Amino acid sequence: MALRCMIVDDSPRFLAAARGLLEREGLLVVAVATNGAEAIRYAVEAGPDVTLVDINLGEQSGFDVVRRLTREAGLAPSTVILISTHAEEDYAELIAASPAAGFLPKARLSAGAVRALLGSSA
Repeated sequence: MALRCMIVDDSPRFLAAARGLLEREGLLVVAVATNGAEAIRYAVEAGPDVTLVDINLGEQSGFDVVRRLTREAGLAPSTVILISTHAEEDYAELIAASPAAGFLPKARLSAGAVRALLGSSA
């Protein structure tokens, strides 16, 4: 059974590219959201196995969205992964303090990288 994934990012171009890549590699993208409110709603409706959340969501912080997903939508922290075009070092302290399972640079996004990070958080 395919891993069910939700992607949260404010860039329609990135959402389309990431969805295509992950689905070609065997993940099932069950929802895409462009902001925190959509992410909460879709998390409850779609019940993803893993959620990828961009750190910079325009006016919103991805860190805040992760906290809301774990509190309000009941997602397990071990199923939420932060993503960004920025280097992990730029946000190391915030990532460490976040309830997310970890961080994945957008340039290294792949189904294998997602699975590896989920495996390391279990």
